Amino acid sequence: MTRCLDDAVLADVDRRLSAADAHLANQYPGDDGRRQPVHTVYVPGNRYSAALPADWGSTALAVAKDAGGLDAVAALVGASSGTDCAPDTLAALVEHKLTSEPIEDLRIDFEDGYGTFDDATEDADVAQAVAALRVALDAGTSTPFVGTRFKCFEAGTRARGLRTLDMFVSGLVESGGLPDGLTLTLPKVTSVDQVEAMVVVASALERANGLPDGRIRFEVQVETPQAILGADGRAPVAEFIHAGQGRVSSLHYGTYDYSASLGIAAAYQSMEHPAADHAKNVMQLAVAGTGVHMSDGSTNILPVGGPDNVAMAWKLHARLVRRHLERGIYQGWDMHPAQLVTRYLSTYAFYRGAFASAATRLRNYVHRLDSTVMDEPATARALANVIHRGSVCGALTADEIETATDLPESTVRDIALGRTTRSNQ
Repeated sequence: MTRCLDDAVLADVDRRLSAADAHLANQYPGDDGRRQPVHTVYVPGNRYSAALPADWGSTALAVAKDAGGLDAVAALVGASSGTDCAPDTLAALVEHKLTSEPIEDLRIDFEDGYGTFDDATEDADVAQAVAALRVALDAGTSTPFVGTRFKCFEAGTRARGLRTLDMFVSGLVESGGLPDGLTLTLPKVTSVDQVEAMVVVASALERANGLPDGRIRFEVQVETPQAILGADGRAPVAEFIHAGQGRVSSLHYGTYDYSASLGIAAAYQSMEHPAADHAKNVMQLAVAGTGVHMSDGSTNILPVGGPDNVAMAWKLHARLVRRHLERGIYQGWDMHPAQLVTRYLSTYAFYRGAFASAATRLRNYVHRLDSTVMDEPATARALANVIHRGSVCGALTADEIETATDLPESTVRDIALGRTTRSNQ
């Protein structure tokens, strides 16, 4: 066929787009393969103990038993409907999770969940928390992800927040080193300047403690309107990620602070309020392609008290968990041990419900089999991603993944992370 464009045209296009290519590669590197926890549990800093994760798991199982067992709770909240998983199978998987890894991500809270105390009291509580965490780390019983939420960088709390952060990080280093899953939470961020200041603090902590550059990363908690819409009409939350110079690991939505900041009455503050959805839609756009994770918020309606209240709260929590999963937000907050019951029942039901169709379509795509659906590479990656996430959290087993997809589990993971395509299967 006739070719009219010579190599000089391509060279000119490459020259014109080289800066844009570099920007895309640097600012939107994609998923780096880090595990994302399905939830974050916040506990007041003065209530943390090395035994807390196991205690929460035991409490969750006990509350479920009082309600007739995990299979009964699954039926109550509709967790097993629409899946190929019998209620007793779902219950067995969740029981194993609550026994072996009841909390995936734990935040030792020295912000709103902790309160305000004099410096001596908070210093003592931080020291006690670090000591207890070291016991858990040395015993191998800590959660996969763990860290602290310190007070925000607003003028009135800045000094105390930095003091707690310094004591927490430096105390862990001094007592034996930082855990691989260290996660720090910067709350109530109102400006890009605060993120830039946190980068400076992280770098200073690394130098002071002899840590490698970039070792300390942090989450940004999005719970102020100034984070979503700036005075200049821009979305500062998107700038947070890039101002973080690779240190921002996640954005977390703060349900109640954000809602209250907009003047929403307490009775209507919710993860599913239209204002919440707007904020999370902006956050979801901000993290897309950056490799930064995103988490939904929490519900303060707890499954405690009489059976009717427990059932109502479980149904609400299960629905909210399912809701954010369906919207592509794969993490949320939990505030009470009994919420672990519906966290895992609803999460596992979501992944198991998506599994059969995703596995069939992925198998057909990779092996070039006849199918009524013509999937594209991006869709194949999404199919593999939902299977991979289900595997990581314990909702799906390696055997059933490999049987249903006719692929090694490692290949499914590689497709999910964009590391391989159909052409090189």
